[in-house]
Amino acid sequence: MRYIRYACIAIFAVALILIALANRQMVSVQMLPGELSAFAALNPSFEVPLFVVIFGGILAGLVLGFLWEYIREAKERAAAARQAREMAQMRAELRRLKGERHKGQDEVLALLDEAS
Repeated sequence: MRYIRYACIAIFAVALILIALANRQMVSVQMLPGELSAFAALNPSFEVPLFVVIFGGILAGLVLGFLWEYIREAKERAAAARQAREMAQMRAELRRLKGERHKGQDEVLALLDEAS
């Protein structure tokens, strides 16, 4: 199973390298549209290889997707934390009630009773 995982990673790496080699021509990336840059009196643009733009877009999409899922699952995480707190409170109350039940007994008998 480990070798299959390494083979998949190697195939993925080779595919990314081939994409990068096939798309290494330089492109101009402008941060603002032409009309807006004339109005704002600045035009930030960069000359970068095309594969950087492609991989940057993929990376930005992954980050946005992970962030979206993190925000979407906030309710489930809060509910799980609330249930964990309630479970800890119930266990503490159970220990307290068991301690009250064995109050007048011998310690050895109380320990044997708790084990069963």
